[in-house]
Amino acid sequence: MTTSEVISLAIGFLAVLIGIPMFWSLPVPGFSNRNSAGLPFLSIIIPARNEEGRIPPLLQSLQEQRFKQFEILVVDDDSTDKTSEVAERYGATVLKNTGAGKSSACWIGAEKAKGSWLLFLDADTRFTSVDGIRSLMQFYQSKGARGIVALQPFHTVERWYEHLSIVFNIIVVVGMNLFTIWGSRFKTAGSFGPCILCNRDDYFLSGGHLGIEGAIMDDLALGEAFLEKNLPVRCLGGKGIISLRMYPEGLGSLIEGWCKSFAVGSKSTHPAVMLMVIFWIAGSFITSGALLTSIIEWDVPALIFSGVMYILYMLQTAWFARRVGNFRWAVFPFYPILFVFFAGVYLYSFIRVNVFHSVNWKGRKIKV
Repeated sequence: MTTSEVISLAIGFLAVLIGIPMFWSLPVPGFSNRNSAGLPFLSIIIPARNEEGRIPPLLQSLQEQRFKQFEILVVDDDSTDKTSEVAERYGATVLKNTGAGKSSACWIGAEKAKGSWLLFLDADTRFTSVDGIRSLMQFYQSKGARGIVALQPFHTVERWYEHLSIVFNIIVVVGMNLFTIWGSRFKTAGSFGPCILCNRDDYFLSGGHLGIEGAIMDDLALGEAFLEKNLPVRCLGGKGIISLRMYPEGLGSLIEGWCKSFAVGSKSTHPAVMLMVIFWIAGSFITSGALLTSIIEWDVPALIFSGVMYILYMLQTAWFARRVGNFRWAVFPFYPILFVFFAGVYLYSFIRVNVFHSVNWKGRKIKV
């Protein structure tokens, strides 16, 4: 093997090692007992824009919950489909967003809510456990019922193109700064967005969604608003409790969705965590490049070592991905494609945000 090949393999091995503390764990709230004593009335607020095809699983899962002390408020964000009719069919109260966008819809829901605790859910989520709400509320109660508890739902995939979200899902979790080997030593980047539980008083004290209206990453901005009021923000995984399916409409929607948020969201990641992420991503290219070079040159020693490194990276990527979603094992031998796709969309997002200062989402052009 040449010196350059040895260096490449050493860098790849170091990147695999760095990946271990980078994504050390992803805890989830413990499952509850069936005692709901002491849990308050809950208001579930669901902002929805053109969600008639995606909201029924969530509403059905809410009907199946053993904990029943809640109301459902669906805030129709200027939908052009039958979102409102579908929500009413499941017994939800439908409100109209008089503003525009998710933050405005959430604020309207919070103002109309009767509960002392507020649960904000994205329309494409659904509870996978009949005790999901109770588990979440009991965990929040065990932490003093202050600030925010946010869950990142377990990503479920059905079509092959949806696996292109694998690296994004890993980085979204890691980028919150809380899941390294150092735990909460780094300040959280904000809050996960699809599932946010807080109490009413803390929400309005922080300014709620009204104070962050216009923010592209409303979840990160809301978490920061709570932190500014010295209110805790706790982020956990949602495996076994809540799931979501992202961008079922097609590849274009997937690219548009990740472009909307990723370059902006990365600015909230701690520099140390970002450095580990960059090194880990670079290692994926270096390792796969070393394997390709050894095959072309038919350097047997290099082929053996680079093949081992390729397998290690494949297994580590699969290990991380299976924490955040039900991604199929068959895609991981082709992991370089996932990283190339991630790099391409990230570059596209960076250009849209920093050059054109606008992104598109659900038929709206959002200035940034």
